[in-house]
Amino acid sequence: MEAAWVAGQYAHINFSDQNNFHKALQCVVSGMRDPELPVRVDSVFSLRSFVEACRDLNEIRPILPQLLDEFFKLMNEVENEDLVFTLETIVDKFGEEMAPYALGLCQNLAAAFWRCMNTAEADDEADDPGALAAVGCLRAISTILESVSRLPHLFVQVEPTLLPIMRRMLTTDGQEVFEEVLEIVSYMTFFSPTISLDMWSLWPLMMEALADWAIDFFPNILVPLDNYISRGTAHFLTCKEPDYQQSLWNMMSSIMTDKNMEDSDIEPAPKLIEVVFQNCRGQVDHWVEPYLRITVERLRRTEKSYLKCLLMQVIADALYYNAALTLSVLQKLGVASEIFSLWEHDKKVCCLGLTSLLALPADQLPGEALGRVFRATLDLLVAYKDQVAEAAKEEEAEDDDEMDGFQTDDEDEDGNGSDKEMGVDAEDGDEADSEKLRKLAEQARSFRPNDEDDDDSDDDYSDDEELQSPIDEVDPFVFFVDTIKVLQSSDPLRFQNLTQTLEFQYQALANGVAQHAEQRRSEIEKEKLEKSSATTSS
Repeated sequence: MEAAWVAGQYAHINFSDQNNFHKALQCVVSGMRDPELPVRVDSVFSLRSFVEACRDLNEIRPILPQLLDEFFKLMNEVENEDLVFTLETIVDKFGEEMAPYALGLCQNLAAAFWRCMNTAEADDEADDPGALAAVGCLRAISTILESVSRLPHLFVQVEPTLLPIMRRMLTTDGQEVFEEVLEIVSYMTFFSPTISLDMWSLWPLMMEALADWAIDFFPNILVPLDNYISRGTAHFLTCKEPDYQQSLWNMMSSIMTDKNMEDSDIEPAPKLIEVVFQNCRGQVDHWVEPYLRITVERLRRTEKSYLKCLLMQVIADALYYNAALTLSVLQKLGVASEIFSLWEHDKKVCCLGLTSLLALPADQLPGEALGRVFRATLDLLVAYKDQVAEAAKEEEAEDDDEMDGFQTDDEDEDGNGSDKEMGVDAEDGDEADSEKLRKLAEQARSFRPNDEDDDDSDDDYSDDEELQSPIDEVDPFVFFVDTIKVLQSSDPLRFQNLTQTLEFQYQALANGVAQHAEQRRSEIEKEKLEKSSATTSS
């Protein structure tokens, strides 16, 4: 027992003879089959150190099935969080190679979870090892789901095993493991080929929990709700039993209008309204006025800058959804001019929202208003360019440490070029093509908003990259130029009056944006071709 523990303490040292590492590893593996249970448990604990230190996975790969078999036997004998942590480390190391074992692992971990929960229920002690092991089982399941995220068919296989856990633990019975269960729900709704009706049955449970006791978990609940709406849009829109649109409205209106609820508690609410507008374009007209009404009402009494920005984004999204309808609602509420005077956030969605206004006919957007919106849009596009350039510089600085100065051809190297070199829209280019947008790990593990420590930081206004949306594929510069072309062809005289009243600086900005838009257009086409050829070749 002591020998197994000591071996683990030395696993991380640099062995002058690698054979000694191999021999020590073999001894630890042998210890997992020792007649004495304490020796087997300590051997598992030491194995974790060896797996972490292992440089060549071929040291472990041949004995992986045997190792997992020993794990399952031990998990039937004892509830120990170190067992689960070691298993998690192995899954993390081997990644997609765990695919053949994913179903068996999830089944065994689910069985272990239920045993741990039964033990925890029978023992009321706060630091009960069964309760700790139960949390560990759920975390290990999440790690497995993450490791096979590129293999959607496996999610179909594991769903029947995990559904009973999700159903039971999304109620008050699961308050102690609610965050871990929501992470599993997030993976299941994001990576499964489609969201099954069984998975949809979890929606009401989350809504009930949110209404009753789980408001502190609202950021966590946001992720699966976003997945349901964005990946199961048709079902969200057409199903009436239950009526998901109505239940979402009931919850959002209750939260947004609650005067006793702190600004920080309701931040996920406007994000969810944005998800609806962005994914259900042209199909939820009847919700535009109700959602705008509660948004404007909350905006009037909001003190926190980050929430103000989120609420303004809802209005921008509504404009992008349907500019004419949104403008008429804002005028009906008597806040149109008030709203546009608040427009100072450097958000991509605000660029899209303001640009959408430019397409409105003269009777809805008179000449003077058109000029104000045009100038504000140009200012926002330049601010957005600066934001993207700054983000690219920070990312490049981080990458320098990890990648020895590797830099993509698309990056704006000086970060402060002229308006004719508008910088790279990292959000639409590299990020849309990157693993980061696909990996739910970042989404499910980073639920909290970025502004917890500094409400007034400009960083608060960076886009929520962990959540995907249809506007990820829309380049604001190209969208602006295309909208202006429509305005120019549909009403040449109105366009001429606009350009004649523009100050020189805005004429220069407009030219810079136009040139950058064409550059972005060619870059996007190039990226699509590269992605297409990469898909074909693979």
